Amino acid sequence: MPPLPEISSEPGKLPSSVWKIVSVAVLGSFLSQLDATVVNVSLSSLAAELHSSLTVVQWVTSGYLLALALMLPLNGWLVDRIGAKSLYLWCFSTFTLSSVLCGMAWSIHTLIAFRVLQGMSGGLLAPMAQMMLARAAGRHMARVMGYAALSVMLGPILGPVIAGAILQHASWRWLFFVNLPVGIVAVLLAALFLPDDRGDTKPRNLDLSGLVLLSPGLVLFLYGSDHLNERSGIATLILAVVLLGVFLKTAGPKGDAALLDLRLFKGKAFSASVTTQFLSNGITFASQMLIPFYLIRACGRSPSATGWLLAPLGLGMACSYPWMGALTQRFGIRRVSAGGALLALCGTLPFLYLAEHGLVLMVLAATLFVRGMGMGAIGVPSISAAYASVSKRDLPMATTSLNIVQRLGGPTLTTACATFLAWRLRSEHIASHASTGAFAEAFLLLCGLHVLLFIAALRLPMEIGRPAEDLLEERSAEVLEAMSE
Repeated sequence: MPPLPEISSEPGKLPSSVWKIVSVAVLGSFLSQLDATVVNVSLSSLAAELHSSLTVVQWVTSGYLLALALMLPLNGWLVDRIGAKSLYLWCFSTFTLSSVLCGMAWSIHTLIAFRVLQGMSGGLLAPMAQMMLARAAGRHMARVMGYAALSVMLGPILGPVIAGAILQHASWRWLFFVNLPVGIVAVLLAALFLPDDRGDTKPRNLDLSGLVLLSPGLVLFLYGSDHLNERSGIATLILAVVLLGVFLKTAGPKGDAALLDLRLFKGKAFSASVTTQFLSNGITFASQMLIPFYLIRACGRSPSATGWLLAPLGLGMACSYPWMGALTQRFGIRRVSAGGALLALCGTLPFLYLAEHGLVLMVLAATLFVRGMGMGAIGVPSISAAYASVSKRDLPMATTSLNIVQRLGGPTLTTACATFLAWRLRSEHIASHASTGAFAEAFLLLCGLHVLLFIAALRLPMEIGRPAEDLLEERSAEVLEAMSE
């Protein structure tokens, strides 16, 4: 059994070993998120230099994201099989190597293939980071996740900025070569700081039938949601729903032998956390589609100007994240998450006014900042509640389940809002410069989703508890250590 971190005598102070694990986990998750967005800016350059069409080049991004979803269900099984440290080292090493291969690609098809390999390894970095944070932080999860989430949030924001700087001064290949020094440092830190958990592994047989249903189901769901305006996209989405439905029906009787242990969802705290995460992630992605589309189409703003107009949203989230630990400790998980959901709703209601009466920049900036603060206060407490509600041995399975539900929330609610808006725009025959009923109704739908999020947050537990088996295990370890002395 790996040695437990030395607990500080000062109340509320985390040991240095925890912060070391946090640094490793954040670095992996940050790099995975960064690479998901860094290529978007360079698609036109890639199309020109590799003599390909934009239709084919977009698979450099889509292939990466679909590969992430393909590997996600295997996270829990792999951790149980080889241990978290070994899996993390393998994933980060493969991620770094595939980044180099992407930079050396000699055609668009080889670049797409190497990006798929990169996505398969990167798909496990984010859930692995969450699981390691949960194991190390314990009851301080909200505090640690507040700082960790702030760093991870910078990935999608800095991705286009870093890509633009690289493309201005160097070849597109350096978009991938830049990962090499970071990857080497991350692998060394992981080897030094992560505790060896090979003695805690409990290998189990792989649920092949579940894998055949769940992984393709997730990939087809994400693809179909992104191509819903095409006939093939609708057919793909229907097939995905069938596969996911069959998986849910067959996985239940298998218990912990299934690829996902559905019994976790019977826990009140875990199910409430998962529902909150599904809605929160879905609303975030839906608003990222709806608000920029409103500013560009209804208000006539350019894409570059729209990017600057949305800056207060990220600023509001950045301001709220570092305070999550202190606020959760003082007011409790339920109050902080529900308060954040209510604040986000208040930051969305003014869009009903803006859609009807025209854009007012000061109102837009203030409402986006308030909305960002609210959304930033939901995720960290609800994730903390989810991990605190399961035992340590169930953390890999809980991590996989939570990340799958999070990924499904984005395309589900985005598709719902996009379909509704397209229907209203067609029915009202709105001109490209108009700002009338369709957008107001779409924002009203978004407000309705915020109300559901508030209700879901009210089901969260008040405090972070600890499963009885973990307390018993910890007490037994203390007794054995005392006896050995």
